Amino acid sequence: MPRLLILLLLLLSATNASFGAQPPARVIASFNKGWKFYLGDEASAKDAAFNDNAWRQLTLPHDWSIEGKFDEKNPAKPEGGGLPTGIGWYRKTFTLPGTAGRNVYIEFDGVYKRSEVWLNGHSLGQRPNGYISFRYELTRYLQPAGKANVLAVRVDNSAQPDSRWYTGSGIYRNVRLVTTHPVAVDEWGIFVSTPAVSAQAATVAVQTQLRNATSATSAPHTVSLQTAVLDQSGREVARQLTSGVKLSSAATTVSQKLILKNPQLWSVAKPYLYRVKTTVLAGQAIEDEYETPLGVRTCVFDGQRGFLLNGQPLRIQGVCQHHDLGALGAAVNVRAMERQLEILKAMGCNAIRTAHNPPAPQLLDLCDRMGFLVLDEAFDMWQKKKNGQDYHLDFKQWHRRDLEDQIRRDRNHPSVFLWSIGNEIREQFDSTGTRLTRELTTTVKRLDPTRPVTSALTEQEPAKNFISQAGVLDVLSFNYKHADYPELPKRFPGQKFLATEIAAAYETRGHYDLPSDSLRIWPKDGKTKLTSGNADFTASSYDHAAPYWGATHEAAWRAVRNSPFISGAFVWSGFDYMGEPLPYPWPARSSYFGVIDLAGFPKDAYYLYQSEWTSKPVLHLLPHWNWKPGQTVDVWAYYSQADEVELFLNGKSLGTKKKGTDDLHVLWRVPYAPGTLQAISRRAGKTVLTSTVKTAGPAAKIELTADRSQLQADGKDLSFITVRVLDAAGNLVPDAANLVKLSVSGPGFIAGVDNGYQASMESFKAPERKAYNGMALAIIQTTDKGGTITLKAMAEGLAPGTLTLTSN
Repeated sequence: MPRLLILLLLLLSATNASFGAQPPARVIASFNKGWKFYLGDEASAKDAAFNDNAWRQLTLPHDWSIEGKFDEKNPAKPEGGGLPTGIGWYRKTFTLPGTAGRNVYIEFDGVYKRSEVWLNGHSLGQRPNGYISFRYELTRYLQPAGKANVLAVRVDNSAQPDSRWYTGSGIYRNVRLVTTHPVAVDEWGIFVSTPAVSAQAATVAVQTQLRNATSATSAPHTVSLQTAVLDQSGREVARQLTSGVKLSSAATTVSQKLILKNPQLWSVAKPYLYRVKTTVLAGQAIEDEYETPLGVRTCVFDGQRGFLLNGQPLRIQGVCQHHDLGALGAAVNVRAMERQLEILKAMGCNAIRTAHNPPAPQLLDLCDRMGFLVLDEAFDMWQKKKNGQDYHLDFKQWHRRDLEDQIRRDRNHPSVFLWSIGNEIREQFDSTGTRLTRELTTTVKRLDPTRPVTSALTEQEPAKNFISQAGVLDVLSFNYKHADYPELPKRFPGQKFLATEIAAAYETRGHYDLPSDSLRIWPKDGKTKLTSGNADFTASSYDHAAPYWGATHEAAWRAVRNSPFISGAFVWSGFDYMGEPLPYPWPARSSYFGVIDLAGFPKDAYYLYQSEWTSKPVLHLLPHWNWKPGQTVDVWAYYSQADEVELFLNGKSLGTKKKGTDDLHVLWRVPYAPGTLQAISRRAGKTVLTSTVKTAGPAAKIELTADRSQLQADGKDLSFITVRVLDAAGNLVPDAANLVKLSVSGPGFIAGVDNGYQASMESFKAPERKAYNGMALAIIQTTDKGGTITLKAMAEGLAPGTLTLTSN
């Protein structure tokens, strides 16, 4: 039991006895600390008396797979990241003060997968879906006050392969302990919407589901429900009180409407958040208090104008994101997710598609706060499998409950603007797709009639697509096949369109294959394996390699940009992710699709999107400038907010280039000579930006740069340290592969290391990492103690790098 919660409840109990004060109606406490873990199966571990003294102690969230060794023989296979899976057990021993008259619940944000939970040897239930949130009531199985309770969780991720990407294994999301009075707001029991919005006023509709767990003879049977809207500063700006609510023996729903005058609107540029505070009263006694986020906004898809946010056209500039966090694996960390969103925001990204399952709720909290739209996706398959051990085995029994729980959990987030009931579902090809589409859409609409529903489709011919034939999707969303975009309004007259996946181009950061206009289709079709890739398992960052079903970034985005009836697009993908290492076999073990590599370092395509998706001036010059003498090198520049770019080599002009109507970069073919390559962008003859790349000499020193140097001593905060290998003059050495050894002193530790190379077999948890193309990453995590954290990086023959962080 977390000490904070014990002390809080004891203090409140004492205060209540001494002064007659009422304890808090709802207590929510993190339940992440103090767990024990065993990798393997142990049938008797569910029993309270089981001896777990030899088990490992840890703090959740936890992903045991990321700690393992890469091996092609691991059952998840390279498509699953080549890391071990299996069965694991978690146990936590805790005590509670007196909970008489209160209900106690345990809430899991996600366990991958096939979890079963026991309290004091009593089974509380099972949940096969590894991405869904769930809770169990503990009340009736709890020991009396002060006596030990044992919670045991079995996690079974042994049946493989079960996914097309890395899933992680374990209790990889947060866990909470919640206590309430018997009369309380039900699990995810609030639904807030804004059915009418204008500059003068917004109608806030609130539906509250109350759960009555009192006995038939106990009070209260009648309560009052007070709902207040608080602005960003905490000031109350609207209130409604509904008295005389008669409670049924189970659930009672109360509907209210409040008027919010002169509302601040939520948008991607200014994500203003209100809070809805719900108070359940029995006389003067507070039975429950509950808070819900509120963002006032309107979202409309239009067949001609695309997507409108608050009545204004907004092109959806999105990326698809799997849930892993690179070297941290699937274990949820809010700062790691926040960093990803910060990098994407700087690129001009304004939307996230959760590929292809419900996300951690903390991601939605961040998107609410940071200003991202979210396409919240439910399933990657229905009844028809994509892998032998995937969710198709559980779909029939569990899909309705899983979908209902997802919608009820996420429907109050203003960032969520569209529900997706599936991705590339194989029922597109037979009539079961029509029936299931109608069933799933009906389920969503029953719980949230305010948002549109879509499904990411592959088939753009109406006669071949039984999902679109259901006629119930509000938005038709298509993956790839950008050449057919002009035909969509003819094939699907009157419909609204969205590109849910575009590009899927391959890139390895810092690697370049010449010439840059040699298009590489890897593989060339669905029947042929790649036989002519690069021997070092790389893909060129010139944006000229893609699979047969995909396209280069430029070709895909150009097609969206030239199709105003398409509301926008989600690029596959924002970040590289573990698993699905197309186009290569082992030892490739992570994807090549990201605009940003697994370590969080932008690839060159990042600046293509930045030049298209932002209004700030951009000038990005590529490639590096270390080549063979006389070799012809293709020099590209991505630029924006300028008319032209002039290129210089060692002070000599190589000419001025301008983009044509459909061009997204400019190109010079330059005979290599060592020295300085410089690009200058101009507008109306005046310099806008200058970009310089210099020939690097031998590696001489290590540079360390932190994304944040002031950290919280909470045991969760992170600093992402970029490790760069430089020459004596401070230039990045573009082919440096030095083994960098890391050491930490002070109240912090190395949570992960990476270098972004998709075929590296090095451990993510080791205190060392080879640089890849001159760069590596170290992730430093705080402990619960404050102080100075010092990171030192050393490599043979190089001057070391030292960095100091402060944790408090």
